[in-house]
Amino acid sequence: MEINEALPEYQRYTYEDYCSWDDDKRWELIDGFPYAMSAPNRKHQEISGNIFSLLHNFLKGNPCKVYAAPFDVRLNADTYDDTVVQPDLLVVCDKSKLNNKGCTGAPDMVIEILSPSTAMLDRFLKFNQYLRAGIKEYWIVDPDSRTVSVYILKNGEYVAHAYGNGEPIPVHVLKGCTIDMQEVFEE
Repeated sequence: MEINEALPEYQRYTYEDYCSWDDDKRWELIDGFPYAMSAPNRKHQEISGNIFSLLHNFLKGNPCKVYAAPFDVRLNADTYDDTVVQPDLLVVCDKSKLNNKGCTGAPDMVIEILSPSTAMLDRFLKFNQYLRAGIKEYWIVDPDSRTVSVYILKNGEYVAHAYGNGEPIPVHVLKGCTIDMQEVFEE
């Protein structure tokens, strides 16, 4: 089945529906509603690659693994199974959450890199999904301002930390890991 951007607002979908859609287009499914994803731009891809490389190198020999989009994350597979997101980057430390199609349940860490078409989704809708799912650490990377907003889960709420260009960012879910902002925004 192929779906288009003009879907009825009242129509809700599940992961089973999502799996039947045309693979030529990327979609996310949030609370049963589909969101079309556009291709990332060059700057977005460079930042994603830089962060992936830093995390991948740190995680060598570690049971935690880093993955890059497209990689399905089914946040509520054990209940409604109507939310499938594709974060730009994610870290999973519990191998039992992984299968050949992606991650079932909450990753330990999610990183979203803002673009004009996804900023509102990343800052609000996905922010609340990640909080509700219990993701321990959520980063929002803003390429334009060269800043990173880090949200750490504490007592069911996110505690925010902001980092500017040049500041090292500690990765709370990976003891001993610090990301150098200079390397994140290096072109």
